[in-house]
Amino acid sequence: MRLIDIINRQGVPEPWAEGEKIPWNDPAFSARMLAEHLSQAHDAASRRAEIIDRHVAWIHDDVLRGQPTRILDLGCGPGLYSNRLAQLGYQCTGIDFSPASITYAREQAVRTGVSSTFILDDIRTADFGAGYGLVMLIFGEFNVFRPAEARDILVRAHRALEPDGILLLEPHTFAQVQGLGQQPRSWFSAGQGLFGDEPHLVLRESFWNEAQNVAIERYYVIDGATTEAACHSSSTQAYADEEYRSMLAECGFGEVAFYPVLGGQMTDDPYDLPCLIARKQPR
Repeated sequence: MRLIDIINRQGVPEPWAEGEKIPWNDPAFSARMLAEHLSQAHDAASRRAEIIDRHVAWIHDDVLRGQPTRILDLGCGPGLYSNRLAQLGYQCTGIDFSPASITYAREQAVRTGVSSTFILDDIRTADFGAGYGLVMLIFGEFNVFRPAEARDILVRAHRALEPDGILLLEPHTFAQVQGLGQQPRSWFSAGQGLFGDEPHLVLRESFWNEAQNVAIERYYVIDGATTEAACHSSSTQAYADEEYRSMLAECGFGEVAFYPVLGGQMTDDPYDLPCLIARKQPR
Protein backbone atom coordinates (compact mmCIF):
# COMPACT_ATOMS: atom_id res chain seq x y z
CA MET A 1 0.00 0.00 0.00
CA ARG A 2 1.30 3.48 -0.92
CA LEU A 3 0.61 6.89 0.57
CA ILE A 4 -1.50 7.79 -2.45
CA ASP A 5 -3.74 4.83 -1.60
CA ILE A 6 -4.42 6.38 1.79
CA ILE A 7 -5.19 9.74 0.22
CA ASN A 8 -7.59 8.07 -2.24
CA ARG A 9 -9.18 5.76 0.35
CA GLN A 10 -12.91 5.04 0.42
CA GLY A 11 -14.68 7.71 2.43
CA VAL A 12 -16.88 5.62 4.73
CA PRO A 13 -16.23 1.86 4.86
CA GLU A 14 -18.92 -0.74 5.35
CA PRO A 15 -18.78 -2.73 8.61
CA TRP A 16 -16.26 -5.61 8.43
CA ALA A 17 -15.66 -4.90 4.71
CA GLU A 18 -11.98 -4.03 5.16
CA GLY A 19 -11.11 -6.82 7.57
CA GLU A 20 -12.47 -8.80 10.49
CA LYS A 21 -10.30 -7.20 13.16
CA ILE A 22 -6.74 -6.16 13.98
CA PRO A 23 -4.48 -9.22 13.30
CA TRP A 24 -4.26 -10.62 16.84
CA ASN A 25 -3.37 -14.07 15.41
CA ASP A 26 -0.32 -12.90 13.43
CA PRO A 27 2.68 -14.33 15.35
CA ALA A 28 4.69 -11.08 15.41
CA PHE A 29 1.66 -8.94 16.24
CA SER A 30 0.62 -11.51 18.86
CA ALA A 31 4.02 -11.30 20.56
CA ARG A 32 3.83 -7.50 20.72
CA MET A 33 0.26 -7.68 22.01
CA LEU A 34 1.33 -10.05 24.78
CA ALA A 35 3.57 -7.33 26.16
CA GLU A 36 0.52 -5.04 26.28
CA HIS A 37 -1.55 -7.73 28.00
CA LEU A 38 1.08 -8.06 30.72
CA SER A 39 1.74 -4.35 31.18
CA GLN A 40 0.81 -2.92 34.57
CA ALA A 41 0.84 0.63 33.21
CA HIS A 42 -2.63 0.50 31.59
CA ASP A 43 -5.79 -1.58 31.14
CA ALA A 44 -6.04 -1.30 27.35
CA ALA A 45 -5.29 -4.94 26.45
CA SER A 46 -5.87 -6.74 29.76
CA ARG A 47 -6.65 -5.31 33.15
CA ARG A 48 -3.92 -4.78 35.70
CA ALA A 49 -3.35 -7.57 38.22
CA GLU A 50 -5.13 -5.84 41.11
CA ILE A 51 -8.32 -5.44 39.03
CA ILE A 52 -8.20 -9.02 37.77
CA ASP A 53 -7.76 -10.24 41.34
CA ARG A 54 -10.89 -8.33 42.36
CA HIS A 55 -12.89 -9.68 39.40
CA VAL A 56 -11.80 -13.26 40.05
CA ALA A 57 -12.77 -12.98 43.71
CA TRP A 58 -16.22 -11.74 42.66
CA ILE A 59 -16.68 -14.59 40.18
CA HIS A 60 -15.61 -17.08 42.83
CA ASP A 61 -17.67 -15.64 45.72
CA ASP A 62 -20.74 -14.08 44.09
CA VAL A 63 -21.23 -15.84 40.75
CA LEU A 64 -20.16 -19.41 41.57
CA ARG A 65 -20.56 -19.27 45.36
CA GLY A 66 -17.34 -21.23 45.69
CA GLN A 67 -18.92 -24.38 44.20
CA PRO A 68 -16.42 -26.54 42.27
CA THR A 69 -17.12 -26.58 38.53
CA ARG A 70 -15.55 -26.51 35.10
CA ILE A 71 -15.05 -23.11 33.44
CA LEU A 72 -14.75 -22.22 29.75
CA ASP A 73 -13.00 -18.90 29.15
CA LEU A 74 -13.67 -17.71 25.57
CA GLY A 75 -11.14 -15.22 24.23
CA CYS A 76 -8.97 -16.03 27.24
CA GLY A 77 -5.88 -14.10 26.11
CA PRO A 78 -2.85 -15.02 28.23
CA GLY A 79 -5.00 -16.86 30.78
CA LEU A 80 -4.91 -14.15 33.42
CA TYR A 81 -8.42 -15.02 34.64
CA SER A 82 -8.37 -18.78 33.96
CA ASN A 83 -5.15 -19.50 35.81
CA ARG A 84 -6.26 -17.47 38.83
CA LEU A 85 -9.59 -19.32 38.88
CA ALA A 86 -7.74 -22.62 38.58
CA GLN A 87 -5.72 -21.68 41.66
CA LEU A 88 -9.05 -21.52 43.49
CA GLY A 89 -9.81 -25.11 42.53
CA TYR A 90 -11.74 -24.75 39.25
CA GLN A 91 -10.94 -26.79 36.14
CA CYS A 92 -10.47 -24.19 33.43
CA THR A 93 -10.29 -24.33 29.64
CA GLY A 94 -9.35 -21.23 27.68
CA ILE A 95 -9.66 -20.66 23.93
CA ASP A 96 -7.94 -17.84 22.04
CA PHE A 97 -6.41 -17.39 18.57
CA SER A 98 -3.37 -15.40 19.70
CA PRO A 99 -0.40 -17.82 19.64
CA ALA A 100 1.81 -15.82 21.99
CA SER A 101 -0.98 -15.46 24.55
CA ILE A 102 -1.80 -19.18 24.50
CA THR A 103 1.89 -20.10 24.87
CA TYR A 104 2.19 -17.77 27.84
CA ALA A 105 -1.01 -19.13 29.45
CA ARG A 106 0.22 -22.71 29.09
CA GLU A 107 3.61 -21.84 30.58
CA GLN A 108 2.00 -20.14 33.56
CA ALA A 109 -0.30 -23.11 34.15
CA VAL A 110 2.71 -25.42 34.26
CA ARG A 111 4.68 -23.03 36.46
CA THR A 112 1.90 -22.77 39.04
CA GLY A 113 0.79 -26.40 38.74
CA VAL A 114 -2.88 -25.63 38.09
CA SER A 115 -5.55 -27.56 36.22
CA SER A 116 -5.91 -25.38 33.12
CA THR A 117 -6.08 -26.30 29.44
CA PHE A 118 -5.44 -23.69 26.73
CA ILE A 119 -6.45 -24.17 23.11
CA LEU A 120 -5.21 -22.12 20.15
CA ASP A 121 -8.32 -21.63 18.04
CA ASP A 122 -10.89 -19.10 16.81
CA ILE A 123 -13.96 -19.08 19.05
CA ARG A 124 -16.14 -18.50 15.98
CA THR A 125 -15.37 -22.03 14.81
CA ALA A 126 -13.78 -23.83 17.77
CA ASP A 127 -15.30 -26.90 19.42
CA PHE A 128 -16.32 -25.73 22.90
CA GLY A 129 -16.88 -29.20 24.34
CA ALA A 130 -19.51 -29.72 27.04
CA GLY A 131 -20.10 -30.08 30.75
CA TYR A 132 -19.16 -26.59 31.96
CA GLY A 133 -20.71 -24.84 34.94
CA LEU A 134 -19.61 -21.42 33.68
CA VAL A 135 -18.87 -20.01 30.23
CA MET A 136 -17.35 -16.52 30.23
CA LEU A 137 -16.66 -14.01 27.44
CA ILE A 138 -15.33 -10.78 28.93
CA PHE A 139 -13.74 -7.38 28.21
CA GLY A 140 -16.02 -6.41 25.33
CA GLU A 141 -14.95 -9.20 22.99
CA PHE A 142 -18.57 -10.14 22.25
CA ASN A 143 -19.15 -6.92 20.27
CA VAL A 144 -16.35 -7.43 17.73
CA PHE A 145 -18.26 -10.24 16.03
CA ARG A 146 -20.88 -9.88 13.33
CA PRO A 147 -24.37 -10.36 14.82
CA ALA A 148 -24.82 -13.81 13.25
CA GLU A 149 -21.44 -14.92 14.64
CA ALA A 150 -22.27 -13.54 18.08
CA ARG A 151 -25.55 -15.46 18.17
CA ASP A 152 -23.81 -18.64 17.06
CA ILE A 153 -21.27 -18.25 19.88
CA LEU A 154 -24.15 -17.91 22.37
CA VAL A 155 -25.89 -20.99 20.97
CA ARG A 156 -22.72 -23.06 21.25
CA ALA A 157 -22.04 -21.67 24.74
CA HIS A 158 -25.55 -22.82 25.73
CA ARG A 159 -24.76 -26.26 24.31
CA ALA A 160 -21.45 -26.39 26.22
CA LEU A 161 -23.05 -25.64 29.59
CA GLU A 162 -24.38 -28.31 31.90
CA PRO A 163 -28.05 -27.97 32.96
CA ASP A 164 -28.57 -24.76 34.94
CA GLY A 165 -25.06 -23.57 33.96
CA ILE A 166 -24.12 -19.89 33.97
CA LEU A 167 -23.08 -17.51 31.17
CA LEU A 168 -20.96 -14.50 32.18
CA LEU A 169 -20.88 -11.87 29.46
CA GLU A 170 -19.08 -8.51 29.63
CA PRO A 171 -20.15 -6.51 26.56
CA HIS A 172 -20.06 -2.82 25.70
CA THR A 173 -22.97 -0.50 26.28
CA PHE A 174 -24.59 1.04 23.19
CA ALA A 175 -23.18 4.45 24.18
CA GLN A 176 -19.64 3.09 24.54
CA VAL A 177 -19.65 1.64 21.02
CA GLN A 178 -21.23 4.76 19.56
CA GLY A 179 -18.58 6.88 21.25
CA LEU A 180 -15.89 4.64 19.76
CA GLY A 181 -17.23 5.32 16.29
CA GLN A 182 -17.45 9.06 16.82
CA GLN A 183 -13.89 9.70 17.98
CA PRO A 184 -11.93 12.32 16.02
CA ARG A 185 -9.11 11.37 13.69
CA SER A 186 -5.74 11.04 15.42
CA TRP A 187 -2.17 10.00 14.77
CA PHE A 188 0.98 9.03 16.65
CA SER A 189 4.52 7.90 15.94
CA ALA A 190 6.51 5.20 17.71
CA GLY A 191 10.04 3.84 17.65
CA GLN A 192 8.49 0.45 18.24
CA GLY A 193 5.11 -0.63 19.51
CA LEU A 194 2.02 -2.72 18.93
CA PHE A 195 2.00 -2.16 15.16
CA GLY A 196 5.70 -2.75 14.50
CA ASP A 197 9.20 -3.29 15.86
CA GLU A 198 10.70 -0.47 13.78
CA PRO A 199 9.86 3.27 13.71
CA HIS A 200 6.41 3.88 12.25
CA LEU A 201 3.54 6.33 12.04
CA VAL A 202 -0.07 5.38 12.82
CA LEU A 203 -3.05 7.28 11.40
CA ARG A 204 -6.39 6.40 12.99
CA GLU A 205 -9.93 7.31 11.96
CA SER A 206 -13.35 6.21 13.19
CA PHE A 207 -16.84 6.01 11.70
CA TRP A 208 -20.31 5.46 13.15
CA ASN A 209 -22.66 3.48 10.91
CA GLU A 210 -26.04 4.60 12.23
CA ALA A 211 -28.04 2.27 10.00
CA GLN A 212 -26.39 -0.85 11.46
CA ASN A 213 -25.21 0.56 14.84
CA VAL A 214 -21.59 -0.35 14.15
CA ALA A 215 -18.39 1.53 14.99
CA ILE A 216 -15.60 1.11 12.43
CA GLU A 217 -11.95 1.94 13.13
CA ARG A 218 -9.18 2.20 10.56
CA TYR A 219 -5.48 2.13 11.38
CA TYR A 220 -2.97 3.09 8.68
CA VAL A 221 0.54 2.03 9.71
CA ILE A 222 3.33 3.73 7.74
CA ASP A 223 6.84 2.28 7.91
CA GLY A 224 9.31 5.03 8.82
CA ALA A 225 12.10 3.68 6.60
CA THR A 226 10.23 2.64 3.46
CA THR A 227 7.02 4.75 3.77
CA GLU A 228 5.11 1.60 2.81
CA ALA A 229 1.73 1.46 4.50
CA ALA A 230 -0.64 -1.21 5.80
CA CYS A 231 -4.30 -0.85 6.72
CA HIS A 232 -6.00 -2.61 9.62
CA SER A 233 -9.72 -2.29 10.24
CA SER A 234 -11.94 -3.27 13.14
CA SER A 235 -15.73 -3.17 13.51
CA THR A 236 -17.69 -3.18 16.78
CA GLN A 237 -21.41 -3.90 16.99
CA ALA A 238 -23.59 -1.89 19.40
CA TYR A 239 -26.61 -3.37 21.17
CA ALA A 240 -29.18 -1.83 23.48
CA ASP A 241 -29.84 -3.59 26.78
CA GLU A 242 -33.11 -5.05 25.52
CA GLU A 243 -31.34 -6.40 22.46
CA TYR A 244 -28.91 -8.26 24.73
CA ARG A 245 -31.81 -9.63 26.75
CA SER A 246 -33.72 -10.69 23.62
CA MET A 247 -30.66 -12.31 22.03
CA LEU A 248 -29.92 -14.29 25.19
CA ALA A 249 -33.51 -15.50 25.35
CA GLU A 250 -33.42 -16.56 21.70
CA CYS A 251 -30.26 -18.56 22.41
CA GLY A 252 -31.74 -20.38 25.40
CA PHE A 253 -30.76 -18.22 28.38
CA GLY A 254 -32.98 -16.84 31.11
CA GLU A 255 -32.81 -15.26 34.57
CA VAL A 256 -30.70 -12.49 33.05
CA ALA A 257 -29.16 -10.13 35.59
CA PHE A 258 -27.51 -6.85 34.54
CA TYR A 259 -24.67 -5.35 36.59
CA PRO A 260 -23.22 -1.89 35.90
CA VAL A 261 -19.70 -3.30 35.96
CA LEU A 262 -17.90 -6.63 36.27
CA GLY A 263 -17.07 -7.15 39.92
CA GLY A 264 -19.91 -4.96 41.14
CA GLN A 265 -17.62 -2.08 42.14
CA MET A 266 -17.92 1.07 40.03
CA THR A 267 -14.71 3.01 39.34
CA ASP A 268 -13.66 5.91 37.12
CA ASP A 269 -11.82 3.53 34.77
CA PRO A 270 -12.81 4.16 31.13
CA TYR A 271 -12.44 0.41 30.56
CA ASP A 272 -15.27 -0.44 32.96
CA LEU A 273 -17.91 -2.44 31.09
CA PRO A 274 -21.32 -3.76 32.14
CA CYS A 275 -21.77 -7.40 33.10
CA LEU A 276 -24.59 -9.80 32.23
CA ILE A 277 -25.17 -13.07 34.02
CA ALA A 278 -27.65 -15.53 32.55
CA ARG A 279 -28.61 -19.12 33.29
CA LYS A 280 -29.06 -21.93 30.82
CA GLN A 281 -32.68 -22.85 30.26
CA PRO A 282 -33.87 -26.14 28.71
CA ARG A 283 -34.61 -25.89 24.98
